[in-house]
Amino acid sequence: ARAAGRTRTCGATGEGGKVMAEIVVREMREEDIDGIMEIEHGSFAIPWTKQDLIGELSNTAARYFVLLEDGVVSAYAGTWLIIDEGHITNIAVHPDKRGKGYGTKVTSAMMQAAVDVGVQYMTLEVRVSNEPALALYKKLGFKKAGVRKKYYEDNGEDAYIMVNDRLQQSIDRANGKKPVY
Repeated sequence: ARAAGRTRTCGATGEGGKVMAEIVVREMREEDIDGIMEIEHGSFAIPWTKQDLIGELSNTAARYFVLLEDGVVSAYAGTWLIIDEGHITNIAVHPDKRGKGYGTKVTSAMMQAAVDVGVQYMTLEVRVSNEPALALYKKLGFKKAGVRKKYYEDNGEDAYIMVNDRLQQSIDRANGKKPVY
């Protein structure tokens, strides 16, 4: 069974008292799938189908999180949790919302949820050419552990296998917390 979904909200007032976007990170719900599909189609050569995402809602190993900007799905991240390992399946930010730190926010929230249920390390695959994703994963403490040759079906591109076995330290660093010694 899934733990209760965690919601994180932050809003801010900018220059001149102008209200900035309300940001909420929470577990994915069926009502989020259309927004996720828009992100999928704007982000991946071979996007997941709506049925794939609906299936993940009933997959007891799956945990998916969305980042909402003013109530609109702007990013999402998913992982499969198997004993003490988390395998990241997807992370994507809407093309119009990139560069705002949303990938870091939604991924670190997903990583924290994994740590909270006893996950010790996380793995993922990423295209060797995907520099923005590689920068995000480096920021989040992932290290290259190998290469899967011709991993991607659309063009035969290789994938780096990346691993993070210092999850809490990485989450804290990504969220600007100083380590306690």
